Amino acid sequence: MRDGGDASAGAEPPAGGATGWGKLVGFAPYQAFVALVCASPRRQFFLLAAFPAIWVLSQHLGPIVQMLYVSFTDAYPVTSGVEPRLTLENYRRFFDEAFYRVPFYRTLVFATTFTLATLVITYPVAYFLTRIVSRRNRLLMLLLLLIPFWVGEIVRTFAIMILLGNNGAVNLLLKWLGLIERPIPFMYTGFSISVGIIYLTALYMLLPLYSALEKLPRSYGEAAADLGAGPFTRFRRVTLPLTLEGIASGCILVFLISTGFYGTPVLLGGPSTTVFAETIAGFFHVAGDEWPTGAAFATIMFSTVLVLVLVFQRFMTSLRKGDTR
Repeated sequence: MRDGGDASAGAEPPAGGATGWGKLVGFAPYQAFVALVCASPRRQFFLLAAFPAIWVLSQHLGPIVQMLYVSFTDAYPVTSGVEPRLTLENYRRFFDEAFYRVPFYRTLVFATTFTLATLVITYPVAYFLTRIVSRRNRLLMLLLLLIPFWVGEIVRTFAIMILLGNNGAVNLLLKWLGLIERPIPFMYTGFSISVGIIYLTALYMLLPLYSALEKLPRSYGEAAADLGAGPFTRFRRVTLPLTLEGIASGCILVFLISTGFYGTPVLLGGPSTTVFAETIAGFFHVAGDEWPTGAAFATIMFSTVLVLVLVFQRFMTSLRKGDTR
């Protein structure tokens, strides 16, 4: 009985006991469909790329196209039974009223300044991690730098507010050192926005720089030193040119993020530091007939930033190729 039981246990299951997936695989129309779809590498590629393409078109490009359409309408949402009328008045309003152009230019200046400041601050940190810290401890150091970014933007912004407040850690430290008698009003100024945005965007600059510096062989610097190049010359002639790709990636990321910040400027800034995102949001906080104006202003900012990024990317590409002097 035992031998018979073992023999029956090791026997193959009958054909009628196939699972649902086994039945589908053996289904003739399914086999014909798979053979048709996977007949060539090109068809396999289109099959794999179908879902990402649909996602990008619907979730990324779709809202942009919708915003572009709304920017040319006279009112949105459209009242039932009323045909929307296309107009350029929403764009003309930006160019006719200087009141709206001031925060636009301020945003571009702020974003450029913040990008350069973030680059100057984070480049030495990335260099320290890749050249000074041992390979065994780099992961731990990166983890320590990443921990604050696990918290949301608003929470980190409130942390900056607590740090720079009249009774914050900075003013208390300055009082303790005897450098001031009254608190310095750091909050609601360009300085507080600078500290907040640089703090929030530092990671997006650090990671590309870290990646570029880590891939840079140490032998290049050692060879330059053997040829008599000093530390500054080695950095200017070897390290900096070979990390331009990381610099370009980090600067583009920080610049794009800086131009779109809304919550941080609202919490840390004041009337004299209003950025264009606040102006755009103001149109969406009122009646629907102002939404097309907000969409038009958002389109202007989006187009301007896109052009600036393309020009910067082209410049950095030519710089890497040695076309500019």
